Formats: sequence, C-alpha cells, structure tokens
Amino acid sequence: MIGHPFLFYRAVIAYFSENFDSVMKKIFGTFLILMIAASCGEKSGHDHNHHAHEKDLGENEQLYRDVMRIHDEAMAKMDDIEMKKKSLTEQISNNADMPESEKQARQAMILKLDSAGEGMMDWMRKFDPPTDSSDVVLKTYLEKEMERVTTVRDNILSALEEAEKWSNTGVR
Repeated sequence: MIGHPFLFYRAVIAYFSENFDSVMKKIFGTFLILMIAASCGEKSGHDHNHHAHEKDLGENEQLYRDVMRIHDEAMAKMDDIEMKKKSLTEQISNNADMPESEKQARQAMILKLDSAGEGMMDWMRKFDPPTDSSDVVLKTYLEKEMERVTTVRDNILSALEEAEKWSNTGVR
C-alpha cells in the first residue's frame, strides 16, 4: 500500500488518465444497469394486471374470478390468432395463381381475426372494476363485464374455428 495520501491520489489520477475510456464505460454500464433495475420496479399509472383487483372484492370475489377465468381462456388464444393470420398471409403471398376471390376471402378472414383480437385488447383497456363503490354497484359492473368478456371470447373462438378451415390445405 502507498504510504502517503498524495502518492495515492497521484496513482489514481494516473490510472484514470491512462484508462479513461475503459473506466467511463464501466461507470456508464453500471449506471445503466442500476437505472434499468430501478425502473423495473416502478408501476405505471394504469395497472394492466387485472388480477390485482381481487383483494378489494368482498362478496363479489367469485364473480370477479369467473370474469377473469373467461378472460384467461380468451387470452390463451391470442397466439393462435397471430399464427392463423400468418398462415393466411403466407397462403396469399406464396400462391401467385390464387384466384382474386380466394385472396379476398382470406383477407376478410385475416380482418375477422384482427377484429377478434382487438376486441380482447379493447375489453382489457376498458376493464376497471370500481373499488370505491358498494357491493351492489360492483356486482352490476362485473355482471356486465361477464357478458362483454364472454362475447369477446366467443368471437375469438368463432374466428379461430372459421380460420381453421383455411389452415394448411388452402381450401375452404
């Protein structure tokens, strides 16, 4: 160890001047990692984790869970929607001899799949159970949302079933 503080500071300054770029990269990298880690723990103003509402439900907890069960069933099909859209798009682009009516039918099916998926996204954006209301108000809200999310799920399943007729075979 260096005996005199002046010599220590001189050694540190010499090290930094010779290795400035390397040191700055390490400091910046460490700072960046800390900022990313800190931002991961922050919550945005709008909570997209709908399951977080469960603790405030009281006697409506089961109805809320039923709504979320339907939501989860529909969400599980969102990847299927994207796969079907990709398959239909590839059928159109990989078959130059496809009659125009067949192309239009596939494009219409892609739009139907898009609409079904957007229905889920729209439902999720709007779903916001009132937490400062009576149990009766909350129950009415959840009953209405049960109808809406069931319709969304049914639209997704219907679109996927119809799109399945086009899968791989290229025929309706």
